[in-house]
Amino acid sequence: MQIGIVGLGRMGGNIAVRLTRHGHDVVVYDRDSAAVEKVVARAEAGRAIGASSLADVVAKLAGPKKIVWSMLPAGAITEETVMSLAGLMQAGDIVIDGGNTYYKDDIRRAKTLAEKGIDYIDVGTSGGVWGLERGYCMMYGGAKAAAEHIDPILAALAPGIGDIGRTPGRDNGKDLDPRAEQGYLYCGPAGSGHFVKMVHNGIEYGMMQAFAEGFDVMYRKDSPFWPKKNASRLTWQILPKCGGVAAWCLLGCLTSRHKHSPKMVTCQNSPVR
Repeated sequence: MQIGIVGLGRMGGNIAVRLTRHGHDVVVYDRDSAAVEKVVARAEAGRAIGASSLADVVAKLAGPKKIVWSMLPAGAITEETVMSLAGLMQAGDIVIDGGNTYYKDDIRRAKTLAEKGIDYIDVGTSGGVWGLERGYCMMYGGAKAAAEHIDPILAALAPGIGDIGRTPGRDNGKDLDPRAEQGYLYCGPAGSGHFVKMVHNGIEYGMMQAFAEGFDVMYRKDSPFWPKKNASRLTWQILPKCGGVAAWCLLGCLTSRHKHSPKMVTCQNSPVR
């Protein structure tokens, strides 16, 4: 399958490369021409073509039903890009927003593009810089026919089942969408994908705050039980490895950060999304 990728930052660039590793062809564009050259060089040989503009992306995609995935920060830049693509694409084409757009903006854009016969899919994308190797968990919304059409793209980006044993009762049942087990899920009409991602992010940030409060308690000078040296050892060496409920991805990421910056001063620049 062929797809255009607009925005080649840490996630967009890796998404493009991962797709080429799974047999898809990409036309890539970024305002930074060096980013375009870098992604083309990293991609599987012959599967990535650079573009010099949005118009060039659309021109280099083979029809019918051209697909362009925007992976840009939410706000004005995404609005401008989506509307520009709407002016360049034809009825039957598909525009995908894989960023963190506010879901009500998705609903509005979907209606605007639908007037031109263009489908709009919003994809909440989770995976950060690790997605290239591990895959991305995706929550997406839009017209069902268009969502089904891009399924091969999403399947290639998703983590897949892997080799971990299935949890009883959570494997593919008659009432469950089998794609959820693969790491991606169709959530409903336009806006629903980013709505679910919004909830996902709220839970994630709440967990991070809970960790921070727990560490603050352990490191307090007036703590009667946890001298600093023991707090550090228990928090950063034992807890992530003991199999407790808190021994999950977020704590693992914090552990890694702590090795480089004991006071956690670099966390403000963490690539976790």
